[in-house]
Amino acid sequence: MSVYKAINERILVLDGAMGTMLQRYNFTEDDFRGSRFKDFPHPLKGNNDLLTLTQPEAIKDVHRQYFAAGADIVETNTFSGTTIGMADYHMEDLVYELNYESARLAREVADEFTTANPERPRFVAGSIGPTNRTASMSPDVNDPGYRAVTFDDLLIAYKEQVKALIAGGSDILLVETIFDTLNAKAALFAIEEVKDELGIDIPIMVSGTITDASGRTLSGQTVEAFLISISHIPLLSVGFNCALGADQLKPYLKRLAHNTQFSVSAHPNAGLPNAFGQYDQTPEEMQVLIKEYLDDNLINIIGGCCGTTPEHIKLIAAVASQYQPRKTEVTA
Repeated sequence: MSVYKAINERILVLDGAMGTMLQRYNFTEDDFRGSRFKDFPHPLKGNNDLLTLTQPEAIKDVHRQYFAAGADIVETNTFSGTTIGMADYHMEDLVYELNYESARLAREVADEFTTANPERPRFVAGSIGPTNRTASMSPDVNDPGYRAVTFDDLLIAYKEQVKALIAGGSDILLVETIFDTLNAKAALFAIEEVKDELGIDIPIMVSGTITDASGRTLSGQTVEAFLISISHIPLLSVGFNCALGADQLKPYLKRLAHNTQFSVSAHPNAGLPNAFGQYDQTPEEMQVLIKEYLDDNLINIIGGCCGTTPEHIKLIAAVASQYQPRKTEVTA
């Protein structure tokens, strides 16, 4: 069964946070390094993407927990998996391997669950993060014309990531946590170029980030402007994730759902962070808020972002199973 067929039949459940789960392991610098990078000359703790190579069983365990909780789709451990993101750790040369192996691990676990229940196939979404640079704005208040990255820089970086995610076995490409739509356009352009080069098609999910109560992305776009900016590409879904909890995100999802024929996705945070940067919203509290999305016919794909765990996804999946997906015909 293709993801296009599945999304017309039921609300699909995306996984929760990878970082939140990895924090539970309390990995040390030595754990991040493993034997392979024991003598690497730069600090590596905090490079979660690297754990794909040094702690692969932990990554597979996280995927398994989310599938067991009821997820239909898990994201690869590649949120920072570009040469731009890996430059912080001096690991640009590892980008292809990191993405390929991350997709392969997720594919392996997805296939385990699909084999056990062929009527409900599980899917892998190649996670494509926004990078830590913005193409639309200057990071220097004294030089508004300066850009830390160009469209072409982003295009080259994203193409390498996309090729590896596809080769590793991704079913979907998820351009997520978009704070600057110009970055996302580079990612989408990269995907289209790779599709043409390889002679293939692959479903694309796009997920932006509304950063605060202004209802805009960090680069200043409203919901409607964001949607118009990316609607030239045939998408599996468009949605929002991160920055806000389910309650705060709802009005923007409503505006999105009322303005698009694409399927709509959401993976909000477990509420807003407390004074210590931690997320306190319980699975039960989040389930109540997600039920409101379902009652209002807003979504086709639902999951969790920062602070969410398999416990959150289990209750979200339970309530989502009681509803039909938002009405929109999706064709391959």
